[in-house]
Amino acid sequence: MALTVQNFIKMANFYNQMTMMMSAICVQKGGIAIENYVGRFFAADTLEFVYEYGRRLVEAGTATPQVRELVERYREQYERVKDLTTPSQRPIYEMTLEEFERLMNI
Repeated sequence: MALTVQNFIKMANFYNQMTMMMSAICVQKGGIAIENYVGRFFAADTLEFVYEYGRRLVEAGTATPQVRELVERYREQYERVKDLTTPSQRPIYEMTLEEFERLMNI
């Protein structure tokens, strides 16, 4: 995938639409807290991907001030949820107890 502002905007729009759907699902299912929703891990991984893509755009110098502002906003969001991102590709039986508990939200 080419490193372009247009691709970043498409990914950012996807992430925003996905979070709106997750919020609607949580409300429809009786007011589940978003931090207890099973999709929170996918959302955190997606946010990490969008933020990293935007960061690379900023580093390449091709980002406009509006895009830089959006990347900064995603960075702030990512800092709050980075402990939910997938730590590795290890199977559950190879995880530490702490990783497993975080994964299962215990």
